[in-house]
Amino acid sequence: MTDPEILIVGAGPAGMTAGIYASRAGHSTLILEKEITGGQLAKTATVENYPGFAEPVNAYDLIQRMETQARRFGCQFQQAEALKLQTSPGGLKVLTTNGTVSPGALIICSGTQPRPLGLENEKELTGRGISYCAICDGPLYQNREVAVVGGGDSALEEAEYLTRFCSRVHLIHRRDQFRAAKVIEQKVRQNPKIILHLSCVVRKINGTERLNGLEIEELKTGNRQLLEVAGLFIYIGLIPNTAWCREVVLVDANGFIITDEHLQAGPPGIFAAGDCRQKTVRQIATAVGDGAIAATSAHDYLTRLAG
Repeated sequence: MTDPEILIVGAGPAGMTAGIYASRAGHSTLILEKEITGGQLAKTATVENYPGFAEPVNAYDLIQRMETQARRFGCQFQQAEALKLQTSPGGLKVLTTNGTVSPGALIICSGTQPRPLGLENEKELTGRGISYCAICDGPLYQNREVAVVGGGDSALEEAEYLTRFCSRVHLIHRRDQFRAAKVIEQKVRQNPKIILHLSCVVRKINGTERLNGLEIEELKTGNRQLLEVAGLFIYIGLIPNTAWCREVVLVDANGFIITDEHLQAGPPGIFAAGDCRQKTVRQIATAVGDGAIAATSAHDYLTRLAG
């Protein structure tokens, strides 16, 4: 494929929405995705709060509908990872694992990755009892005990999801109150398979070849407890996937891209949308809105260039 007018990095809800708007506006549009289409949405089972669906919608079905719609307008998809963003008087260049792309405009929708606990053995045991995706790995723990760390929507939703397979789910949160929506919290508190460990943190991960337990500490008392769990699912925050473009765009102290109201991210022709940009709410609905705004801004930019 020749260089597209609009290049989108990331095929999550923000990226696919940007692809729909950009290609529908008549621009040659390419979406790069280094993993699987859907981004963080691909790591959940159902979605209950996306407008237009009275009943929970299957996340995979929602992803497929977005991708099909983007392709219908002519948007192209390619599996590749963006490695570096460069600017020059000649225009933009994005170095990827499939070569260099020189688009007229760039929309960064590269999303985030889960934040680790930072404990010894965590990296070595990831995929061997430690996971950041319940929808991916939950079925592996049929009739076994697991633990979930976190206090937001994702942690509570995934803890509730894991009760479909697991005999018991230990939910560990460092505070005594959850940050999640009340409707989600109510479900969790009413689920007899979920055991709450509030004001607690994980101090030690046991195991060499596979996870075989956790040691948690009650922050108010200092007491420690061993949980003999087979799996650990971590949901304690996100790290933006912006290392490849930070030399060019403006980012905050945590690496999230700073944008203006048009979602321009620094130099002309570069825009950002979705979870990778600095904002207070990261939901599918906000990602979709970002994608629409960024694509419209990219269209306006290219229109002005064309005179």
